[in-house]
Amino acid sequence: MLAKRIIPCLDVRDGRTVKGINFVNLRDAGDAVELAAFYAQQGADELTFLDITATVENRGTFCDLVRRISGRIDIPFTVGGGIRTVADVGRLLEAGADKISINSEAVKNPSIISDIALQFGSQCVVCAIDARRNPAFDTDGKEGWEVYVHGGRIPTGIEVLSWARKVASLGAGELLVTSMDHDGTKNGFAVDLTRRIGDSVDIPIIASGGAGTMDHFIDVFENGGADAALAASIFHFHQIDIPELKIFLRKHGITVRIPQETPEE
Repeated sequence: MLAKRIIPCLDVRDGRTVKGINFVNLRDAGDAVELAAFYAQQGADELTFLDITATVENRGTFCDLVRRISGRIDIPFTVGGGIRTVADVGRLLEAGADKISINSEAVKNPSIISDIALQFGSQCVVCAIDARRNPAFDTDGKEGWEVYVHGGRIPTGIEVLSWARKVASLGAGELLVTSMDHDGTKNGFAVDLTRRIGDSVDIPIIASGGAGTMDHFIDVFENGGADAALAASIFHFHQIDIPELKIFLRKHGITVRIPQETPEE
């Protein structure tokens, strides 16, 4: 059985890590490079770096910061924010990223997913989906969700499950699913949304948004079927530390990789 992954997320603005609630009210959480090095030492399975204002400010991701972070870590590193072209992806991979996360440009130009996958492989393409509840998309008594872009600022009119199936068919190797309604609340992940997306596609799902307790991770792994869980503030502000979380998950029957162990197959 593949080990479940724990992924800290660095939401970065102006070189500093920030975190808010429901994508707003951001507060400083520390130096991005130092936090990245700390999480790698703590036993994080991967690291995600999101330049959260790159798209809004119409610029590319900070390659220099990506290079500095990659020089301090030895775990897989996903980078997103402001990616518009295959050439942008090439620059980020050269700077040290292992994967890229794409959202707004994928909605604007879905073929970019296929273009990146053909050039660099599907394993490189993480399609981020920022989702918010929308009753207009309710079906069969189940809650409906809408895709948002530009850092959660703009609704697209696209229903989440259909979009997940489309990007998977275009060559995305993984989905990073963030519930904007749960983001920063610490009330738990969007377990039902995670499960429904996972049942709709045959690629790994990273659940994001709402982690507040160790039990929330068990819930999203066991009931949500997530392959990985991403969190930010609970790690940044030491409400939960990764080594203790992994020990807790292992004790509750969740397969996770403990540092110094051989990765589990």
